[in-house]
Amino acid sequence: MTSVRLRLLILALTPLIVLMPLLLILGMSRWTADYDKVLIANVESELKIASQYLSRLLGRTGNELDAVARSVEFSRWLNRPGADQVAFFTDTRERLGLDFLEFLPMETAVEAGENWPVIAQATRGISGAEIDVFSNARLATLEDALAVRAKVPLIDTPAAEPTNREIEDRGMVVHAASPVNLSGTQGVLVGGMLLNRNLDFIDTINDLVYLNAVTGGDRQGTATLFLDDLRISTNVRLFEDVRALGTRVSAEVREAVLIDGRTWLDRAFVVNDWYISGYQPITDSFGERVGMLYVGFLEAPFAQAKREAFWWMLAAFFAVLALSAPVFLWLARGIFSPLERMTKVMHRVGKGELSARIGPVPARDEIGAVAHHLDWLLEQVQERDRQLRSWNDELNQRVDQRTAELREANEKLEQTFRQLVMSEKLASIGEITAGVAHEINNPVAVIMGNVDVIRQILGHDAEPVATELALIDRQVSRIEVIVGKLLKFAAPSEFSDCEHNIALRPLVQDCLVLVDHLISRGGIEVHCDFEEVPPVRADSGEIQQVVVNLVVNAVQAMQGAGRLELYLAPADRDGVALSVHDSGPGVPEALLPSLFDPFFTTKPGEGTGLGLSISQTLIQRAGGIITVRNRAEGGAAFTVWLPQASEDGVEP
Repeated sequence: MTSVRLRLLILALTPLIVLMPLLLILGMSRWTADYDKVLIANVESELKIASQYLSRLLGRTGNELDAVARSVEFSRWLNRPGADQVAFFTDTRERLGLDFLEFLPMETAVEAGENWPVIAQATRGISGAEIDVFSNARLATLEDALAVRAKVPLIDTPAAEPTNREIEDRGMVVHAASPVNLSGTQGVLVGGMLLNRNLDFIDTINDLVYLNAVTGGDRQGTATLFLDDLRISTNVRLFEDVRALGTRVSAEVREAVLIDGRTWLDRAFVVNDWYISGYQPITDSFGERVGMLYVGFLEAPFAQAKREAFWWMLAAFFAVLALSAPVFLWLARGIFSPLERMTKVMHRVGKGELSARIGPVPARDEIGAVAHHLDWLLEQVQERDRQLRSWNDELNQRVDQRTAELREANEKLEQTFRQLVMSEKLASIGEITAGVAHEINNPVAVIMGNVDVIRQILGHDAEPVATELALIDRQVSRIEVIVGKLLKFAAPSEFSDCEHNIALRPLVQDCLVLVDHLISRGGIEVHCDFEEVPPVRADSGEIQQVVVNLVVNAVQAMQGAGRLELYLAPADRDGVALSVHDSGPGVPEALLPSLFDPFFTTKPGEGTGLGLSISQTLIQRAGGIITVRNRAEGGAAFTVWLPQASEDGVEP
């Protein structure tokens, strides 16, 4: 029936195995596409915020400059000496956050307007502010410091458009101009700020775009201002504390944004990593594309989230698959059980046992009908067999009646003998099974009785060996548990020891007694420092296994004479800490993270590598933590932290 089970299992699980991965792939593909769309929509929204801030900066600069040009205070300063005017312009420039501010008489403004549309517009009485690119010479005429600040050395950038330039000395400027017509004085008030290396400007954009309005915290993101394809102001990092000024955008993005004038909303390689990026072209007062505004955030966290989602879905699929097999077999037992009974009956009939029957079948379907019909056929076969035998006996009786009687007697004798042998076997099996417990429990009872006799005879003199006698009691109890489990072998089920509130100090002392032969043989000096600690709630057998494993490992690590130290003390977070220190060579630092991995061992060929892994599992199941470190004075230190029990009833 194994083959039937296998075929039915494959038949039932094939749609799941074939269709579910396909559905998972389709679902993950659709989810990934939608997820990417959400990221692109997010960066598009952030790019709009940055663009609106830049537009607002231009408008605010123009409005503030226009307010100064129309103010009465400005008209009074125009009539004062040149030194006073310089002081006024300096104070006003600093107050407005501008890098330069100057007044151009109308004749000079008209000449300047031939080169700058924003000034030409102001000569016609219309104020405004635009983005313009100044040459280094033009910046030097305004202020030498601006010319120096504008210079940005080019840094070789992967995937960028090839260039022979080594330095960018032009400046991208917020260029504002307002008409002046005060007290008979006409001209243009011109001001602006240099955006090259203007980190306050770019950090303000970054804070505005990536500020979390709900929590008030910051999300990781980047913003950049480009002059042509060069980063002149950015918070993208070339190194940890070095901004990527002077690096350039990839040739693909440059072609799409600066040449074609399109807004880029896609992933892009930024300096040294992939970002979900948004690039928008920046035009100057002449309508030429002179740079780009960029915002973006790292793609890696979102790619990691997609990978984790994929592995989670894959794990869920395998979990469903693993669960489906036993569930199917359990649900299909109504089919398997009658089929197995039919097979056994057919086998018995094949051996000549015509009286074998399937019997009543709970199923009332086709399988039940087949089982009932098979029993009817067996009845017919047996009846026909009886008739044939009867006819044969009649014929043989006339010819050789004596031989027939002898044959019948031999058959009965054989059948009786087989029944006796079978009965004897069954009796022997029953006697062995029932006697196992008796044969083991008798020595156990003798041991326990003699231990009690030893205690009675020795009286108070039994105190020096009280620990050993208690250990004998525990081990005898373990034998009784093993015998109990043997008796329950016919009806197996899952059993687990119950947790108790246990005192660690006597438990650790018992463990030292158990491994005393190893300690004595190795010449190990043992130092114990046990403070009074509260009980912990755990399985005493499991904790004993952990302690013995740690002590054995420490003894093996010292490989001869050494010092073994055990400390027991209260710990933070309402717990108890047990530390096991040795004076061995310690654990190589590179191996510390892998020490609790299954099958990892520092003694190839000598151990399974499961001891520390199992110990960690047992401690975690008890709600505790196990850690390891290397001591400064040499050797390794293992620390086990267990939570304090909240109930009374400490196990001795």
